[in-house]
Amino acid sequence: MSDLKIAVILGSTRPGRNGKAVADWVMTQAERRRGASYELVDLLDYPLPHLDEAMPPSAGQYAGAHTKAWAEKIAAYDGFVFVTPEYNHSTSGVLKNAIDYLYAEWNNKAAGFVSYGSLGGARAIEHLRAISAELQLADVRQQLSFSLFTDFENFSVFRPGPQYADQATALFDQVESWAGALKQLRAAEPVAA
Repeated sequence: MSDLKIAVILGSTRPGRNGKAVADWVMTQAERRRGASYELVDLLDYPLPHLDEAMPPSAGQYAGAHTKAWAEKIAAYDGFVFVTPEYNHSTSGVLKNAIDYLYAEWNNKAAGFVSYGSLGGARAIEHLRAISAELQLADVRQQLSFSLFTDFENFSVFRPGPQYADQATALFDQVESWAGALKQLRAAEPVAA
């Protein structure tokens, strides 16, 4: 087993959310992986208020205990797979808020995306790609997009087709490859005095 650590970040906290089933499916696919260890990070377990830090995250001067706990959690990973719903042509507010809390903890790490929504959540991923660029997160090409119309029964019971397993493999391969390369880059960076 590699020493790469990848977080699968569940980006919905709504009651009755579809994202939990999607994230659980991603984790089931990840269990077969040998190139990295995967851990589910559920934003329900990190209740962050709307960004309440006085200093910008790029300053790295976190004051709140909730921010420090979130920063410590995210800093431990080499890459991320974001599981996002699509709300109003974008990602969820809770995921955007959680991302906005930090800066350096995201830098020079890999990111992949899994989305769901009426159009497969593709627009949420496009917004996350733009956000990733600002945070120096290297997002990979492969993505998974699940339709509420074809991949869920009655819009609530997740039933992905077998074709998604190969797509998940490609996503994991890309995230692990980039995460490994970027981990070496981070290790070569000079330590700030």
